[in-house]
Amino acid sequence: MSDPAERISILLRSGETAAAEELLPLVYDQLRQVAKRHLHRERPGQTLQATALVHEAYLRVTGSDDPGWEGRRQFFLASAEAIRRILIEKARRKNRLRHGGEMERVPLEDDAMALDPLPTDDVMALEEALDALEAANSTARDIVNCRYFAGLTDAETADILDISKRSVQRQWQFIRTFLASKLGENPA
Repeated sequence: MSDPAERISILLRSGETAAAEELLPLVYDQLRQVAKRHLHRERPGQTLQATALVHEAYLRVTGSDDPGWEGRRQFFLASAEAIRRILIEKARRKNRLRHGGEMERVPLEDDAMALDPLPTDDVMALEEALDALEAANSTARDIVNCRYFAGLTDAETADILDISKRSVQRQWQFIRTFLASKLGENPA
């Protein structure tokens, strides 16, 4: 079978434990590129690596004996959700007072008094905006998960969500404007 998308769908539907071992090599490169893209957006000095993010997300998605996957759509939406949740948990952990809250690690040779305090973590603001988006339009939340968190193209997102590519593009414009207004940015 030469079509990887078809092979992924068959493996997901099989529900066998051995299928998870065969699935990882088929999706690993794509998930690692998504993770690298997200980690590149993080603040300097973060310690999470792309490989660790992919493995954690994969374990969360395939952790149970038989997750009962219906196909690629459900798997990639669950993977995107797992990546999003991991990044949010990491941001929350960093914001906790017992982990230093908003304090910044400063090398001894720098003048700590000259530094401005860090703004509230952008990931937390994004999560609140995404919750508001989901309340307005649940399909839009799925599009964000596919496009932003899973790194899929318009065509791949349309295929996974079973909607037209043009619909994905129109909703993506709405999503960008909606999120920019919620995050206090000027939409481009």
